[in-house]
Amino acid sequence: MVGNFDREWFRGVLVLLAMLITKLEGLNSEGQCLVDLKNSLNDESKYLQNWNSSDETPCQWIGVNCTSDDPPVVWSLDLNSMNLSGSLSPRIGCLLHLTFLDLSHNLLAGNIPKEIGNCSILVFLYLNNNNFNGPIPGELGNLPYLRSLSICNNQISGSLPEELGNLTSLVEFEAYRNNLSGPLPPSIGNLQELIMFRAGKNAISGNLPAEISGCHRLQLLGLARNSIGGQLPNEIGMLGSLTDLILWGNQFSGFVPKEIGNCTNLQTLALNANSFVGEIPMEIGNLKLKNLTTLDLSVNDLIGPIPYDFHYLTQLRRLRLFDNGMSGSIPYLLGLFSPLQVVDLSGNHFAGRIPQNLCKHSNLILLNLGANALLGDIPFGVRSCKTLVRLRVAGNKLKGTFPSELCRQANNLSAIELDLNNFHGLIPSDIGSCTNLQRLHIAENRFTSNLPKEIGNLSQLVTFDASYNFFSGRIPPDISNCKMLQRLDLSNNNFSDELPDQVIALNLSSNNLTGSIPPELGNLNMLECLMLDNNHLSGEIPRTFKNLISLSDCNLANNELSGAIPDVEKLQNTPASRFMGNKELCGKPLQECSKDDIVGPPVSPRNKLAVRISVVCVLAAVSGISLVLVIFLIYRCRHPRKTEEDECEPEETDSVL
Repeated sequence: MVGNFDREWFRGVLVLLAMLITKLEGLNSEGQCLVDLKNSLNDESKYLQNWNSSDETPCQWIGVNCTSDDPPVVWSLDLNSMNLSGSLSPRIGCLLHLTFLDLSHNLLAGNIPKEIGNCSILVFLYLNNNNFNGPIPGELGNLPYLRSLSICNNQISGSLPEELGNLTSLVEFEAYRNNLSGPLPPSIGNLQELIMFRAGKNAISGNLPAEISGCHRLQLLGLARNSIGGQLPNEIGMLGSLTDLILWGNQFSGFVPKEIGNCTNLQTLALNANSFVGEIPMEIGNLKLKNLTTLDLSVNDLIGPIPYDFHYLTQLRRLRLFDNGMSGSIPYLLGLFSPLQVVDLSGNHFAGRIPQNLCKHSNLILLNLGANALLGDIPFGVRSCKTLVRLRVAGNKLKGTFPSELCRQANNLSAIELDLNNFHGLIPSDIGSCTNLQRLHIAENRFTSNLPKEIGNLSQLVTFDASYNFFSGRIPPDISNCKMLQRLDLSNNNFSDELPDQVIALNLSSNNLTGSIPPELGNLNMLECLMLDNNHLSGEIPRTFKNLISLSDCNLANNELSGAIPDVEKLQNTPASRFMGNKELCGKPLQECSKDDIVGPPVSPRNKLAVRISVVCVLAAVSGISLVLVIFLIYRCRHPRKTEEDECEPEETDSVL
């Protein structure tokens, strides 16, 4: 009995001693690594305040996960979005059991430590959305189990290391929005498990290596906005799993390889903003591409016609071929089998008629056919398109009347651009139903008669250009209801009578406007330019012009103005040609005034009560743009050209880098 008691007592003492020794040893080695890691960080938001070095293990610390083994080891470290700054300590490399590391969405800077390569069983590594700089360490190639690597949205520089090809388990690679340079390593072809590769918006150069064909499972290849050049390799056609090929904004040249037609799962093909030449290969229109939804070959040097078989692309929603040198007619069945949403073929040499079926499936949002040589009328299928938001057909040879059906059908219509065509007839009162219209550009056509008073219903209208037509009569006073209007150009028409109340205007030159310039104009202290030349305005230039502190350009030539030019420095420094053709006008920069001229003729009660005008070229407080930009905008109205801002939906290919 005594012997048994002694043995039990001795065993208890041993247990107590073991517990005491463990306590004396303190934090285990992985915990010490994490403490060192914390010491290199700035934890302003106190997320890591429970990282206590007196603990036995780090397994209860925020962001730390351990296995259930005995003893436990750290398998996951997740510190994403904790407002951490500072640098990543090389001590990260002593977490040898780590399989998951997420430090994304912080403010970490400095180099990526090469010691990460010691974490040899790491599977997921997320360092994205920080301020890391310096090169990608080649030691990352020592991670044979790595499946996901994200270093996007940093300031990482240098080239992609050849050791990248050692990551034979890699499925996802994201490195877009960095400062990477140099060529893509041919070893990329070793990544046979790779599904997604995104490295857009860098400075990667060289060619796209033909070895890319080894990535048999690749679905998304995103290299937009780099400096990759040369020809697109024919081997691209060996990527049978490819769904998205995003190479826009590079320096590719040569022909678009016909082998792309072998990528039968392709959904998005974005090769825009390169230097491709030749014709679009017929194979792209082949029924093998039954899944193609987005085709963007815009801003290249392509020639020839649109392949006839394009109308068989039954999933096609976005077709962008603008700013090329393409010719021929638009396939007349285009849209018959395709649920088109965006069609932009502007800036080419297309002739013939606009296809009838572009809005067959009632999905069309943007139709831009500007700057071509299209003939005929706008077909009824387009004029009655209920979903249309922007219609841009400026700079063609189209004829017919104003597409008034759109105002009755398309509730979300925001832009109608018919400039530089041969449209004729009246602007119908139906225009008043386009209550969401923001841009109405009908310049340089053959529209006649009066502007309808229903123009005043367009409460969202921002720009209205009706110049160089045959409008006559009075400018409808209802236009003053267009409170959002910033630019109005009614020049070179046959308008007559006095100026309407409170018109916000850009350019009223070359009409038959009469009456005096009201002094209230001087209240517009943000007015930058004023164009009233070639009318029949009379009376004096208001003395209130001294308040036009932002005025940078003014043209009052060829009117019937009289008296002295106000003693305002900006007016007196204006070229004399801007005041010529007013026989009774004097003062600098014209000839000096006599005493009678300075006194000026009496102002009649009629002119005192003349309707007020608020003529504005640009309200800088609203738009903040300079006269130079105004001139540019006027030029663009006359010579339409595609801009990204004119899209009516986000550009999916822009979002994939």
